[in-house]
Amino acid sequence: MLRGRSLSVTSLSGLPQWEVEELPVEDLLLFEVAWEVTNKVGGIYTVIQTKAKTTADEWGDNYFLIGPYFEHNMKTQVEQCEPINDAVRRAVDTMNKHGCQVHFGRWLIEGSPYVVLFDIGYSAWNLDRWKGDLWEACSVGIPYHDREANDMLIFGSLTAWFLKEVTDHADGKHVIAQFHEWQAGTGLILSRARKLPIATIFTTHATLLGRYLCAANIDFYNHLDKFNIDKEAGERQIYHRYCMERASVHCAHVFTTVSEITAIEAEHMLKRKPDVVTPNGLSVKKFSAVHEFQNLHAMYKARIQDFVRGHFYGHLDFDLEKTLFLFIAGRYEFSNKGADIFLEALSRLNFLLRMHKSDVTVVVFFIMPAKTNNFNVETLKGQAVRKQLWDIAHSVKEKFGKKLYDALLRGEIPDMNNILDRDDVTIMKRAIFSTQRQSLPPVTTHNMIDDSTDPILSTIRRIGLFNSRSDRVKVILHPEFLSSTSPLLPMDYEEFVRGCHLGVFPSYYEPWGYTPAECTVMGIPSVTTNLSGFGCFMQEHVADPTAYGIYIVDRRFRSPDDSCNQLTQFLYGFCKQSRRQRIIQRNRTERLSDLLDWRYLGRYYQHARHLTLSRAFPDEFHMEAPSPPTTEGFKYPRPSSVPPSPSGSQVSSPQSSDVEDEEEDERYNEEEEAERDRLNIKSPFSLGRVPRGKKKLHGEYKN
Repeated sequence: MLRGRSLSVTSLSGLPQWEVEELPVEDLLLFEVAWEVTNKVGGIYTVIQTKAKTTADEWGDNYFLIGPYFEHNMKTQVEQCEPINDAVRRAVDTMNKHGCQVHFGRWLIEGSPYVVLFDIGYSAWNLDRWKGDLWEACSVGIPYHDREANDMLIFGSLTAWFLKEVTDHADGKHVIAQFHEWQAGTGLILSRARKLPIATIFTTHATLLGRYLCAANIDFYNHLDKFNIDKEAGERQIYHRYCMERASVHCAHVFTTVSEITAIEAEHMLKRKPDVVTPNGLSVKKFSAVHEFQNLHAMYKARIQDFVRGHFYGHLDFDLEKTLFLFIAGRYEFSNKGADIFLEALSRLNFLLRMHKSDVTVVVFFIMPAKTNNFNVETLKGQAVRKQLWDIAHSVKEKFGKKLYDALLRGEIPDMNNILDRDDVTIMKRAIFSTQRQSLPPVTTHNMIDDSTDPILSTIRRIGLFNSRSDRVKVILHPEFLSSTSPLLPMDYEEFVRGCHLGVFPSYYEPWGYTPAECTVMGIPSVTTNLSGFGCFMQEHVADPTAYGIYIVDRRFRSPDDSCNQLTQFLYGFCKQSRRQRIIQRNRTERLSDLLDWRYLGRYYQHARHLTLSRAFPDEFHMEAPSPPTTEGFKYPRPSSVPPSPSGSQVSSPQSSDVEDEEEDERYNEEEEAERDRLNIKSPFSLGRVPRGKKKLHGEYKN
């Protein structure tokens, strides 16, 4: 048994480092509980999946994930095996003997973590008894008609039962259990009510009531302290769910959330200030070739251009080399995701581009799943016409090439007037006639079921963006997730993002925001807001986010109209950039990916685990100065070289002159700039102490 283990935190030049004694993972068991373990529903799945390798590398065979069992997911994602850990094996066997179905195996993702999966339906016969247990524990009742809440109660009850069996046979090892969101919270409530010897963490990724209130177009952040919480939850018929969430928050030894903006929200909605903010990260894979991500951008941009050629056939009077591809993606939450302000900004951008007679065209994709019947016939026809023209061009090229080759072999210069015969000319004329169309290119790729009431289509009708020839901004709504097997746009989401120029996510309610984070890791600039966790995180870590391709719209302290104008100016400034400026900006954006790597952000989770051990087992784990990791003094500085946007220079035209490019070459040295950025983020910190006798190198902890 460990006694008096001291867990001390110090901060060296603003960068957190754990000293004295490292966390004894060999004497601990770590369980993470979430409804989205092997079960993709939303962003929590991404959090757990991408963090698994970093956590498994640190904790080894003492790390376990707990989730629900679904047969299809089990068959395709999990390799069944026997538990190595004796306490876990006994817990699984005991529960299976008492009428449960508990499955154990390795999740086939990076890190291959162990998973414990409970069959919810198989244990549903215990529902009434477990409802009574929850009522005795916290006086919360669950209506019989709320099937989701009933499933969460079964899941939580099985989790608490499992953790009890583990602690009964833990053989002196301490148990840490982290519960994600209200769906897993029942297990935490019951574990604490039964006084199980475990250290608990509850993590909220978004408050339940906050999401409902923002979806109702309420001025949420300016009225946080004015809401009657019980009344609002009751009117939306989620009072029992809200009580489950709030009880979980107050039962946990440590309460964490994913961003500063959500911490403010949670303090008002759930009446407890989070102990630690644990930002969401990604598993960042660096290419061996420095500019490989730029090559991928060019390759996938060409595939998007092919789609655009087909979609706009007959109206392709704009230069695709001067066309920018913008996109917004995510759940179809019209206001929460910022689609409303984005469409209004596009209308204003269209006016600016037309007024200044710009030769830049902007094609905007809305990748937001909605109810549809099938593909739009006109859209399918466009891709068929494009493919037909491609085949005709290739057949004529083959004949042309053969005649040219034969003439050169004879030592002759062919007569260009005779190299194409009349049949070839006729075929080409028929091909040209086939591209004529009487209607405008469609604004949606599918037949929408609720076409007349769809918020995006209704707004498009109001602002008049119908893809006419005079519009410099074209809009395409793609109301389903992207797939490489699609007959329209055969690309995966990652490929599509890499091919675009800018991701636009002006969300009003976004506790973290994985979409702009994914753009950053892929070297694609993005627009976010100061109401998203990602935007707040970047403001904290980067002195000039715009220079690094992170445009942060102020939606917290400005009126909606001012925010829309700011977004319009960001988009217009981006359209005025030269190709070289966009390349420089993408290089800078990609360098920020280190900030989002779990190897760096994992230390916030490590701090939460230290803190919960010191609170759950104060006699055995001492923590000195339990302040969270700080980022004070830790920022990417503003680049001193050429600004990425013409707004900071005298360049006002979309294309820079040769003289200007020469001046920029003198001012911009990418290697120097990249090296300066690398010095701002050291190799990831572990919880290990600095070995005694190791002399710190000069500047090792300086920025």
